[in-house]
Amino acid sequence: MHLLEYQAKELFREIGIPVLPAQRIDHPTDIKGLQIPYPVVLKSQVSTYGDNPARRIRCVENTIDAIAAARAIFKLPILGKHPQVLLAESRYNAEQEFYLAVFLDYNLARPVLLGSSQGRMETKALITDMQKVVVEQNFSPFYGRRLAIKMGLHGNLIESVSGIINKMYQLFVQKDLDIVEINPLGVSPTGELMALDGRIAINDKALRRHQDLINLTSTMADSGFYQEMPTNSSHNFNGCDLKGRDLKGNIGIICNSMCLAATTVDLVYQAKGKPRQCHLVPTINSNQYWPITPAAIEELQEALRKLTTSEGIKVVLVNILSNRATSNAAAEMIANYLLSQSWETAVLNSENQEQNSTSHPLSSHHQDLLSKGKSPGSASGIERPHLVIRLVGTNFHSIQQRLAQLPVHFTDNLDEAVKQAVSIARKGSRRPNLVS
Repeated sequence: MHLLEYQAKELFREIGIPVLPAQRIDHPTDIKGLQIPYPVVLKSQVSTYGDNPARRIRCVENTIDAIAAARAIFKLPILGKHPQVLLAESRYNAEQEFYLAVFLDYNLARPVLLGSSQGRMETKALITDMQKVVVEQNFSPFYGRRLAIKMGLHGNLIESVSGIINKMYQLFVQKDLDIVEINPLGVSPTGELMALDGRIAINDKALRRHQDLINLTSTMADSGFYQEMPTNSSHNFNGCDLKGRDLKGNIGIICNSMCLAATTVDLVYQAKGKPRQCHLVPTINSNQYWPITPAAIEELQEALRKLTTSEGIKVVLVNILSNRATSNAAAEMIANYLLSQSWETAVLNSENQEQNSTSHPLSSHHQDLLSKGKSPGSASGIERPHLVIRLVGTNFHSIQQRLAQLPVHFTDNLDEAVKQAVSIARKGSRRPNLVS
């Protein structure tokens, strides 16, 4: 999975690699709130870059030109993809530019450092000038200095560039990355270094170990970023059967981003489970300040309806990653939906339930359906699945009490949610809690 440039630079900034003042632009009108002094460079953010950088970069001197340029860039496809986000960044005058990268060589089974004294060029064009250092033992600053010297650097540049290489390697190891690339690393006339462009590839199998990366990538749920995300299988995320794999699966999945969906599906497979359908509800935004909307509620309800009434699904795994307020609202919405779909008067509190049991006894027909594992009111007799719901940053105690009689399980741990969903699916146990 390749991060967009602005996302890569967020990680650069955290690790101490110098980057320019920048601001994310989601719409041309965001230019009016730009906090960066002009002149400003606007960059298209897509997961696959074209060969000509001029097609995705515009330098502007004022707000009027910036808005016009932003509108043009948003409409400009790169290899068939339109950007959903732009990066506004201060302009930088570089006297020299270098290429640096750290990547995992699967053939050597070792990390490799790459460097070139010629930056801002496509990797293929850099091959003749590329220097390589294989990290054969525990990493130390020696490797960074060795690469800098092989690149032909002198004086203070050896120490300053090797310092950047050391931080790139630190980021590479900490986040389980496949590639960390800076192209170019700019050098100002005063010797100041700046990562002017960057690329990071995340190891898909390691993503679940890094909640911060999941949070970072989930912010792109509505963008074209996820359209090119590599996966180990040809998942269909529009509610259809997972093409080509386990068409007789028994686990339904609901997520609010493509990244989260792919991660969840892969984790279920790794746990020896069998996903059958996966629904996306991207209108439940992961942005810290984005509230849950009526459209999001309707979309989540529809996903629940489809999966809880779909024949062959024994467990529905709901994995939604968002802010605390949205998680609380989602949990409340799920509870209200399940209760509204439950037979009789849904799940009552203990006082009302005792009263209801004497005034509204179950019919013999309902009792017979219960004993056979079917839902009252369901003409087709479709058995209803368990629900395993993973939400982060929410206190589920009161909601769990309301749903005490329904087969619903809450957790804030993804690994635990997957483990529980697969375990229930294997047992094949079902409870008749919902009606169509």
